[in-house]
Amino acid sequence: MKPICINNYCFDRVHIWIQYDWRVPQFVELVIEVFYPLDRDANGLVMFNHGFLIGNDMLFYPKKIIGSFINDNPLFGINPSAYYNYTSAIVEKNWAMAFVTASHMQSAAMPWVDFGGNPRVGQDAYAAASYLVKYGATDDFYRIDEHNRSRSFYDREILDKTRFMKGNNVIFAGHSVGGAHAQVAAVGFEKLQELGRKNFRPFNPVIFDREFLPAYSDRMAEWDPEDRANPVGLIQLSPVDMKLPVLAPGMQPYREILAEREMPLLMVIGQCDCATLKSSNPPAWSSDTGTRTQFGQLASAKSWSAIACVEKGSHCGYLTEESFFCDQADKPSECNLCPEGESYASKSAETAFTAELFKRFIRLYPGEKGFQGDFNDWKGSDFMQWLNRPSPGGRVSLVPFADGQYVDYARP
Repeated sequence: MKPICINNYCFDRVHIWIQYDWRVPQFVELVIEVFYPLDRDANGLVMFNHGFLIGNDMLFYPKKIIGSFINDNPLFGINPSAYYNYTSAIVEKNWAMAFVTASHMQSAAMPWVDFGGNPRVGQDAYAAASYLVKYGATDDFYRIDEHNRSRSFYDREILDKTRFMKGNNVIFAGHSVGGAHAQVAAVGFEKLQELGRKNFRPFNPVIFDREFLPAYSDRMAEWDPEDRANPVGLIQLSPVDMKLPVLAPGMQPYREILAEREMPLLMVIGQCDCATLKSSNPPAWSSDTGTRTQFGQLASAKSWSAIACVEKGSHCGYLTEESFFCDQADKPSECNLCPEGESYASKSAETAFTAELFKRFIRLYPGEKGFQGDFNDWKGSDFMQWLNRPSPGGRVSLVPFADGQYVDYARP
């Protein structure tokens, strides 16, 4: 598609295939929705993993066949940017924001649903972010790659029209199962390869432009380091992890890596969010210090991880559009965590709080640089001073932790 540009920002959609590792015949189809500055000088990128439905629906293959004749694709219809439209947050610091959707088949009975716990989806996000860093908003990456220099279609000047990043700094973020998937992407390329080898999910992806007779990229390990995504932060909105034999090993090994990573790491949960506090395996957080949790697995003497809890916060209160599938997680008949009253719905004060949170988190990064400072600078930053109060911005209230503070840290 041709980019749609309004008020100095453009929207485009990229459609690619990736092979997770050149030695393994496992492929996945990706669609990336991306918002970027019209002048193509973004200081950084927010890469977002969405929750609830990821991938194909019941009619995925019939739709795919029909779409091949009308230049359409069922993955286009998932449209995650409509549900997490925090693009107002990226304008002030001239950042870009992207959303990745993949055609995963996690269960033969329900192939259109991702229940979480699959590190491959986090690998998708890292590959998508790196693709945008190196090639920009284009499907024609093969016309830029050096290994095609002798081919008639090679045109290096395309980069001047497609690249929109000044550097390679990326904040990974996600909601629900996407929040846990973002944990995977945030460990960076070297650790993705290391853990992939240990967990039988090797990662040295090759990009393809189509299914039949495709053009392809170099293996990602052969890319220049500045062409690969450089994680500089992580935002997890009510992360949901799962652990199922073979299908979903869970993200614990990636959280243990992040526990040693010196960069801003933030988790946000809701007081009334059963999906992340009860259904997730392990839960994101618990007031019982003896309970195994995601936040506990992010703890170490070096940890930068922080957490905040929204009073009356729900699983879907972050969303900018209503979703029937997400709303099932917040049905009062299924969840009884709210002490009184109703929890936030989508398009509510919790949504506005989330957009403001992204905006202020991005302010942590000067120009195209990463965070400048140590853990104490992160803890004492303007962002944390804004967040660690009863009602940040006056939109929602936060639940205090045992020490009376409104932000808790995983560092003992």
